[in-house]
Amino acid sequence: MVKDATAVVGIGQTALGKGLADSELALACQAISAAIDDAGLSPAEVDGLSMFSMEEGREVEIARNLGLGDITFFSEVGYGGGAGCGVVGQAAMAVASGQCRVAVAWRARKRAAKTSRPWAQVSRHITGHWQWSRPFGVVRPVDEIAMLTRRYMHEFGATREHLANVALAFRKHANRNPLATMQDKPLTREQYMEARWISEPLCLYDNCLETDGALAVVITSAARARDLAQPPVYVHAFAQSIPQQHQVMTNYFCADPLLGPSHACARLLWARADVTPEDVRVAQIYDAFSPLVPLSLEGYGFCARGEGAAFTENGALEWPNGRLPTNTSGGGMSEAYVHGFNLVLEGVRQCRGTSTSQVESAEHCLVTSGEGVPTSAILFRR
Repeated sequence: MVKDATAVVGIGQTALGKGLADSELALACQAISAAIDDAGLSPAEVDGLSMFSMEEGREVEIARNLGLGDITFFSEVGYGGGAGCGVVGQAAMAVASGQCRVAVAWRARKRAAKTSRPWAQVSRHITGHWQWSRPFGVVRPVDEIAMLTRRYMHEFGATREHLANVALAFRKHANRNPLATMQDKPLTREQYMEARWISEPLCLYDNCLETDGALAVVITSAARARDLAQPPVYVHAFAQSIPQQHQVMTNYFCADPLLGPSHACARLLWARADVTPEDVRVAQIYDAFSPLVPLSLEGYGFCARGEGAAFTENGALEWPNGRLPTNTSGGGMSEAYVHGFNLVLEGVRQCRGTSTSQVESAEHCLVTSGEGVPTSAILFRR
């Protein structure tokens, strides 16, 4: 039903950085307005909204402040970084099924201030399965991923050199992107190796940024998209997944802790697509932490299990000559971290041909959401 039936026709974003003065609601309105303008549409034509459940600005506030039309579809997707492709995919499904004609998906976030982060108030948040880990020092997301990383290193021989390959590739891409937070901050392998631990074996440069900002996309039918201002970028395939017996961020309670949500999501995605991983020349892979990239490379079928770390060798992730240029705007680790939604916009730019690290042979671009949480993925097509 969804395959090539809808297209992204507009993208927009605010400045990305720390200490932005505007509220999340104001930032969301700015990004959505920019995306509507990019599409050559009017706010009154928007009748569908798809948002992260963690969003502070609600649908009714967005619609009222922007002067949108009657809203005939609205939905929310949970699980933070797992929702980036989910909100876009649900908007596409709503358009494809006739529930609305023009849908907007977005993410606004203000997390640059340390006091805004949930683990800063952890004593008020110990519920569910986290009560079995947080009292024992596994408090932050980086602590949870550090445990999985140790297991990955033990099982498959991954090293910090492999994680450095990820961090350095994404920083090089950010250095080419004038909108990236780290645009003017090169990173060397020596700097990476000497960086302070955040949660061993993960150092400073294995972590995503914490960013204020907002980004948005506009989706409509493929038929209408062909008559609008921008070249259409088609939603070729979309999938969401919660694997059996999954534990959010603490998958180490499972029999195979390294068999993350990407494996289940990938099976659905490729079954719905007309292409395979071998046909994909560029990818935007969720990178809240560097080890999630080799794990996702395995999950989405670019290499076999246990081979994701080795895949990163010899500049494989780097533009322009890598076998799979990845996170070509800098990703969450070097452009900005807005729960992975900047990866969606970069996927659109790659298919439009407007990336600052454009892959010339890119007919498709894979975009993935969080590994370690209920997740989602989209395959865009020119």
